[in-house]
Amino acid sequence: MTTSILFLLAGIALLYAGGEGLVRGAGSIALRIGMSPFIIGMTIVAFATSAPELAVSLQAAFAGADDVAIGNVVGSNIANIGLILGICALIRPARIQMRLLRLDLPWLIFVSSLLVAFLNDGRLTRVAGAVFLVGLAVFLYWNIQLARREQLEEAAEVRAEFEHQVPPAHRSRWLDWLLIGGGFVALVAGGAAFVRGGVALAEALGVSSAFIGLTVIAIGTSLPELATSIVASLRGEADISVGNVVGSNFFNILAILGITAMIYPLERGGITMIDLSVMLLFTIALMFLVMVRQRIGRPEGVVLLAGYAAYITWLASQG
Repeated sequence: MTTSILFLLAGIALLYAGGEGLVRGAGSIALRIGMSPFIIGMTIVAFATSAPELAVSLQAAFAGADDVAIGNVVGSNIANIGLILGICALIRPARIQMRLLRLDLPWLIFVSSLLVAFLNDGRLTRVAGAVFLVGLAVFLYWNIQLARREQLEEAAEVRAEFEHQVPPAHRSRWLDWLLIGGGFVALVAGGAAFVRGGVALAEALGVSSAFIGLTVIAIGTSLPELATSIVASLRGEADISVGNVVGSNFFNILAILGITAMIYPLERGGITMIDLSVMLLFTIALMFLVMVRQRIGRPEGVVLLAGYAAYITWLASQG
């Protein structure tokens, strides 16, 4: 079991380093060729920060652990709302005012429902992957156009947040390509180590690989979102915390599963319709909090964390 944990820790470190390398290298090159920081933040940086999840899901698919690949996404989406937003709400209750979030959330429910429908027959095909990738293009275009047209004060906040994530251009082009190349190597190695450690841990504990994918691996790949959201909450930027989660959940389904399924169609395996329904219910709960109550206070944070704990407890009881 010690070896499994070491592989998991090494995988997390390599995935984080690889993602950072891609962000810095690709972002710098994009600035050099004249792309605006806002567009870079909406596209290149968003893709690069989702690269660890993609690396893990692809490595799991190639290793024949399809339920780990799917569980990584489903479990991450549940943890992003139940665990991350629950913790953020306890740190600092907040009102949600960003109009862009209220426009995006119904689409996130639609995308989540589409994933449930696709997996109802137990398989995620290349056709489903293609649909997700088309949806990703539409999602990016929709958000870029909305942010450009929006005349409210929040438009400046949205633009500033995405631009803040873009690193400055480096003086050396060689450094940019070194960071990109090193980032890819680290991601591949980190994904392989993380999946190997997760599968070995499942065998050592006598639990299913789906359980490990929905919990350990999902939480591990959600750590960057956790750190970013906690920092935003401490700064009193609740909209950014929720925006990080909503954006991450979109990319997890549309980009991660879209690309993975296009390369290697996935079997649902040990991921049950209950797991998928829980993901959908958490998404609906988030839409209610943002669009109806327009706040996530400490009581709501406690409910989110209690719901997540109840789900994990149920998973553990199923083995």
